[in-house]
Amino acid sequence: MVVPLFLNTNKLKTRLKEFPSEPGIYLMRNGEGDILYIGKSKKLQSRVRSYFQQSQHHSPRIALMLQQVTDIEFIVTDTEAEALALEANLIKQHQPYFNVLLKDDKKYPYVCITWSEEYPRIFITRKRRLNKERDRYYGPYVDAHLLRHTLRSIKQVFPLRQRLTPLFKDRPCLNYELGRCPGVCQGLISTEDYSKIVEKIAMIFQGRTGELITTLKCQMDEAAIKLNFEKAAMIRDQLKAINTLTVDQKVSLPDNTISRDAIALAKDTKHCCIQLFQIRAGRLVGRLIFFTDTNVGDSGAILQRVLEEHYWQADGIEIPTEIIVQYELPEMEIFAKWLSERKGRKVSITVPQRRLKAQLIDMVERNANYELERTQRKVEQNITAMKDLTQMLGLPELPRRIEGYDISHIQGTNTVASQVVFIDGIPAKQHYRHFKIKNPTVTIGHPDDFASMAEVISRRFRDYQVNNEERPDLIMIDGGKGQLSAVVAVLEELNLMEEFKVVSLAKRKEEIFLPRESHPLRTKVEQPGVLLLRQIRDEAHRFAVSFHRQQRIQQSRQSRLDEIAELGFERQKHLLAYFGSINYIREASMEDLQQVPGIGKALAQKIYTYFHSH
Repeated sequence: MVVPLFLNTNKLKTRLKEFPSEPGIYLMRNGEGDILYIGKSKKLQSRVRSYFQQSQHHSPRIALMLQQVTDIEFIVTDTEAEALALEANLIKQHQPYFNVLLKDDKKYPYVCITWSEEYPRIFITRKRRLNKERDRYYGPYVDAHLLRHTLRSIKQVFPLRQRLTPLFKDRPCLNYELGRCPGVCQGLISTEDYSKIVEKIAMIFQGRTGELITTLKCQMDEAAIKLNFEKAAMIRDQLKAINTLTVDQKVSLPDNTISRDAIALAKDTKHCCIQLFQIRAGRLVGRLIFFTDTNVGDSGAILQRVLEEHYWQADGIEIPTEIIVQYELPEMEIFAKWLSERKGRKVSITVPQRRLKAQLIDMVERNANYELERTQRKVEQNITAMKDLTQMLGLPELPRRIEGYDISHIQGTNTVASQVVFIDGIPAKQHYRHFKIKNPTVTIGHPDDFASMAEVISRRFRDYQVNNEERPDLIMIDGGKGQLSAVVAVLEELNLMEEFKVVSLAKRKEEIFLPRESHPLRTKVEQPGVLLLRQIRDEAHRFAVSFHRQQRIQQSRQSRLDEIAELGFERQKHLLAYFGSINYIREASMEDLQQVPGIGKALAQKIYTYFHSH
C-alpha cells in the first residue's frame, strides 16, 4: 500500500523544496497515478506548503483528499492569467474528483445537444457526460417543467429528428409528412442544412434569442421578396414561438442591448447557495443554481470559483460582455482578461454601484436566500429523521453515511444489485454503484437472493480498508430475515460484524429486523426514522430495477448479432442504424446488406446465412 505524502515526512520536505515561488498550476495524484485535484497559485511553493501545515484547519473534503495524495506535480506559467487558463483546460480534460466545488445536484436538468453526431440530437438530461468534447450542455435549469415546455414548443416549430432509429427502412414516417422532421432517417436533408437548424435552437439556450430573432426576420423578408410564402410563413411561426417563450421575462434595465450575467449568494454556517441570472437583450433567459460548503472560502472566492467552473464549460460566444457580482473577486482583473480572450472581445466584471444594477443583485440574492431556506428546512427534517433512527436502532451517533442494497432479476435472469448512498439524509448519487451478480449458481430459473446479497456485501467490504474507502455508519438491506442473515454471515467471515450496524427492511409489512433478533422492531409506520429507511429502500429498489431493465434491453439488442463472427460493435451499430431492427436485418437480401457501410460481400453472406439457417 502506498503511504500518503503527509505521512512520508522526508519525501514531503524534498518535494516542497522543489516547488518554485512562481505562478503556475499543481496536480495532486494518488497511488494509482490518478489526478485527484488541480489548483492554481501566484506562488506555487507557499500555496502547496499550506496544505501540509498543522495550523491549517481543512474542510472534511480537503482532509479526505490529503489522505490519498501520494505525489504532487507542477507546471510553471509566465503569468497568473496563463495559470488560470491552464487550470481550466486541465480540469475540463481530467475532471478530477476533488475539483468539484459545486454539489452534483441531480435534481436540476440540463439540455444536451450532441454535436458529436452526424445529425445532432437535443434532449433533457440530469447527468452531464463530458467524455465527448463536441457535445454541449446548457443549464442546470431550476424549473424543469418550463424547460420541458420550452423544448416541446421548439420541436413543434423547428423540423427536428423525432426518433433514434427509423420506423421504416425505405421511407420516412408520418412526422416527415407533418413537417416535424426533415427526413433524417432517409437522408432527405444534408448534415450541413440540419446543423443550421440546430444552430438556431442552440442560440435559444445560449441566451441569444435577440440575435436569432433578427436573423429569422431577415430570412422571412428575403423569402417574401422571392415569393416563397410557404417558407416565410414557417419562419413567422418560429418567430411567434420564440417570442412566446420569453414574453413574461422582461428585466427592467437600461442598455438592454447588453448581454449580462448577475451572480449573488446566500449562506449560513454550513451551506452556501449561489444563483446566476442570465440576462440577454433585457430578458431573463436562464436562472442557474449551485450549492457548496461555506468553509471552502470567503464570499468573493466562492463567486469566482463558480464563475470559473461555469464559463470554462461554455463556448466563447455564450460568455456575456458584462458580469455583475455581489462581492469583489480575488482575481477580478486576471479573470476578466481570461474571459475577454475566450470571447474575443472585452468582458467587464463589476460590483454594481448604480441603483438599478444594485437592485438586480439584490433580487438575485433574495432568490438565493429563499433556496437556502428551503435547503435548511430539508436539512432540519433530515436531522430529525436521523435522530429518530439513532434512538430507534441504538446507534452511538447520528448515521451520517447510510448505504442501501437491493437485488433485481426476473426468475434469475440478468441478476443485478444496487448500492445507494445517503449522506446526511440526502442521496449522494456520485457514490452509487451497480453490481452484476457473478455467482454461477444464480442462473435462469434458479434465483437466489440470499446468495446474491452475500456476494454484493463481500465484494463491497472485503478490501474496503485497504482501498481507504469511506466507512458506512449504517447498512440497510432490502429484504427480511433471510437476506439479513446472509449479510451477517459475510461480515462475520470478514471480521467486520462489530464494526458496522446492519438492519433490513421487509417490503410486505414494512418491518425492520436487527441481526439475531427473531421479531421485528416495534415501530410506527409514519415515524421519521422509518420514513427515511423506506426512502433509502425505495431508492435502492429503483436503482436496481433500472439497471436490470438496461441489462435486459442490451441483451435483447445484442445477443443475436453477437453470435455472428467478424461482426463487431461498430458494424452492428451501422446495421441497426440502417435497418432499424433485427427483424428487418433478418428480412434483408444479400444486396441490401451490402449497402451498409463496412459490410462487404463475404460478411453479408455470413449474416444472411446466419438468419436463414436458424
